[in-house]
Amino acid sequence: MNDTLSASQRPTLESLDTPCLVLDETRMTRNIERLNGLMAGHGVRLRPHLKTPKSIDVARRVMTGPTGPAAVSTLQEAEQFAAAGITDLLYAVGVSPAKLDRVLALRRQGADLTVVVDSLQAASAVAGRAQAQGEIIPALIEIDCDGHRAGVQPGNTEQLLAIARELHGAGCLRGVMTHAGESYGCRSVEAIAYMAEQERRAAVSCADAIRAAGLPCPVVSVGSTPTAHFARSLEGVTEVRAGVYVFFDLVMAGLGVCQADDIAASVLTTVIGHQAEKGWILVDAGWMAMSRDRGTAKQPVDQLYGLVCDAQGRPYPDLLLAETNQEQGIIKLRAGSGATLPDLPLGTKLRILPNHACATCAQHEAYEVVRGASPEVVAHWERFRGW
Repeated sequence: MNDTLSASQRPTLESLDTPCLVLDETRMTRNIERLNGLMAGHGVRLRPHLKTPKSIDVARRVMTGPTGPAAVSTLQEAEQFAAAGITDLLYAVGVSPAKLDRVLALRRQGADLTVVVDSLQAASAVAGRAQAQGEIIPALIEIDCDGHRAGVQPGNTEQLLAIARELHGAGCLRGVMTHAGESYGCRSVEAIAYMAEQERRAAVSCADAIRAAGLPCPVVSVGSTPTAHFARSLEGVTEVRAGVYVFFDLVMAGLGVCQADDIAASVLTTVIGHQAEKGWILVDAGWMAMSRDRGTAKQPVDQLYGLVCDAQGRPYPDLLLAETNQEQGIIKLRAGSGATLPDLPLGTKLRILPNHACATCAQHEAYEVVRGASPEVVAHWERFRGW
């Protein structure tokens, strides 16, 4: 881990090989403080999801304490973070029986790792393994609040209680969780706020049903970046999870959760050619650097493969990464734009804001950290990949 570079060691963006991943620490800090303030106003604990940064350095800045709490999406993340002393972890993806040995290994090493189940079969696998080993594997029951992915239907009390009793019998029942993934498809702040209430109500009603049956339900966990920012009430909720808010991206900007100048992660690229008759500028960032994620394609404003900025992170009017090959990108003006294609000579450095920060960051091994418009690279933060 290389946290901060001394002044004599610091390169500039102009000197970096491209493509590479740039992180604006000033924007990131502002984003973190914004959501921390909102959660403080609700009086609810924030459990940041570390699947976006996958970096110990970023985790240290986003968590409220040295050991967590935090959420992860892979056991490899859990192992990396636990090795760094981050031990209050929720593995927020349905656990398969084959992964329970790794879960137990982490718990034996001191991690308070909680898993997620959404069926009696999965609950039986967790409870059975825990009883066979004479250990506890804490579990949350996933609730389907919006039809987006996995989870128990909020009205299916019979299934909910069967799962809860199976976990409780082995001492593994810790609570419920849900994720309003459909909030990413909302078209207004009012719609996001409605989705946030639907998310809250689904989780709290299921927790109430479990408690009414005489079973414990200490944890009620909800969250997505959109709903976390626009929830009007979190009554009955014990924690909120969110992840991409740390960096934000064009999808979040399209939803109205942030502005383009809040987006902290970008890809630094270099102009490598021109096709003037086609109105093209060629750069060395293709889909291997940006990912193939086209998350804004269904939004009112399609940002294609990313919004093009100058080296200081200031967007050019209507200039997009319009097409990508593996290692080359084609920059063009947005269709119908009245803007003029900027004169960007061979070798010009540009930064491209991503559609989906999680997907774009996953293409890279490290962050080159800057602060605001300064071209100086103040740190090199490693990140990890894998499952």
